[in-house]
Amino acid sequence: MPESTFLTPPHASAAAPAARHRRLGVVVMSLGVSLIVVDATIAGVLLPRIVADLGLTTTDAEWVTSVYSLVFAALLIPFGRAGDLFGRRRMFVLGTAVFAVASVAAALAGDGSALIGARALQGVGASMIMPATLSTVNAVFTGRDRAVAFGIWGSMISGMAALGPLAGGALATGGGWRWAFGINLPLGVLLIAAALRCMPETRAPGAGSARREIDWIGGALSVLGLGALVCGIIEGQSYGWWAATRPFSMAGFDWPERGLSPVPVVLGLGAVLIAALVVVERSRAAAGRPVMLDLELFRIPNFRRGNLASALINVGELGLLFVLPLFLLGVHGTNPMQISLAILPLAVGAFLSGGYAGRLANKRGAHRAVQIGMVLEVVAVVALGLTVSATTGGLGLAPWMLLYGLGLGLTSAQLTNVSLADVPPARSGQASGTQSTARQIGAALGIAAIGTVFATSLGHAMADRLSGSALPPQRQAAIARDLRESAGTYGRDLHDTPALAAEARAADQSLAVATRHAALTTAAVLALGLALSLRLRPSIDLHRGESDR
Repeated sequence: MPESTFLTPPHASAAAPAARHRRLGVVVMSLGVSLIVVDATIAGVLLPRIVADLGLTTTDAEWVTSVYSLVFAALLIPFGRAGDLFGRRRMFVLGTAVFAVASVAAALAGDGSALIGARALQGVGASMIMPATLSTVNAVFTGRDRAVAFGIWGSMISGMAALGPLAGGALATGGGWRWAFGINLPLGVLLIAAALRCMPETRAPGAGSARREIDWIGGALSVLGLGALVCGIIEGQSYGWWAATRPFSMAGFDWPERGLSPVPVVLGLGAVLIAALVVVERSRAAAGRPVMLDLELFRIPNFRRGNLASALINVGELGLLFVLPLFLLGVHGTNPMQISLAILPLAVGAFLSGGYAGRLANKRGAHRAVQIGMVLEVVAVVALGLTVSATTGGLGLAPWMLLYGLGLGLTSAQLTNVSLADVPPARSGQASGTQSTARQIGAALGIAAIGTVFATSLGHAMADRLSGSALPPQRQAAIARDLRESAGTYGRDLHDTPALAAEARAADQSLAVATRHAALTTAAVLALGLALSLRLRPSIDLHRGESDR
């Protein structure tokens, strides 16, 4: 295979592995990715049970949900490069083992610190798995098989992002949150056995010589820089984007409660470290030395545009999945299982269209599949934003969530395909880690940005609706503040107080207004992604594969 070393097990022929093994390999890799995607979304639904069981503080609870994404995003590029050098199947197997062990530690955690540590270790394992799967698919498949392989991979990611809350809702309703982590042990063992049998081993040519001079400085700068950037984005709402809104303590260090927030300092540090990474990598590349991140990748138009589009899509997906459960909970008081079922049509749509995406890409081109998917996403979110009201329930959301899922399945499945198709297979690990990092940064930005729009709109809308009531101004301000700071859940307290029935109705209406604003903001972000996708072009890989069709 050009520009890639393809390793076969002793019992296999010297030629490429049988088509059946390759297809099974894609299924195994997709299931591995599904495992880590579910654990990225499941903790938020389980959190109330975990807090009650372990007696977590507010800070502990925040870190349980955020540390996984933080570590995951920070380590994707180094582990993507490690897969290039040491073998991508080897990295997948090792990552799955780390993830399974960390999951057992999470299931057995007796306090907040133990659970946070286990979640961080889960992030380490996940950051090994994701780029290993993506780079293997990119290195092994060409022509018609490539679009189908990425269709399977992408639809699993999109569908599982929605099924994570569903699984979490089922476990939260039953009260067994520890099973959400413990089940990963047998699943991990099965995945390792299947990967060793069905997943091909690939690595970059000349990997042996490159291993003798690993870019440790570049690796450290990428981990620290991306970690600081994602940490700042995640914690902005908690500690204030500029002025400090609450005290911050870590490892015996106390940040002043008043004055400048630690968030802009962390974001600034991240920017400085990433700038240093660019300088170091350019210097090493000019000297002909191995680099952690090959900046020449960004000269590839589809790779550059595809990374930005991936980030924008994740802004929309994660922002929407963050807001809609809050709306349903605040207005209807639905339990976690019912909230999860309201989002199920998204997963159904993603699975359905992901399976079709390969055929569409082979017929019209992967870039066209992406563009069609983006149109469906924008239409669905605009329709949701225009129709949601205080009486809308899960059934009312279902048609738009299904349409959004159909678009997401097309887009996620083939955007990765078209982004990586022109990347030389020898650099698949670096490119895959970079694209996965763009997704994670987009996810963090989506929750931060769309969540801020939702909370701000909620506070303003409630204040406007209370301005004509008989309540004292101080009481009006307190209710609006509590509704905003609770992200709408305070509305259930109002519903439980008969004397505040009018205020409860005002809270429902305010939640609908805030959801509309959040949805329309999401649609604007996705429209930017659509505009960017219109600049994607047919990939070199697809042209190479024409003779195979």
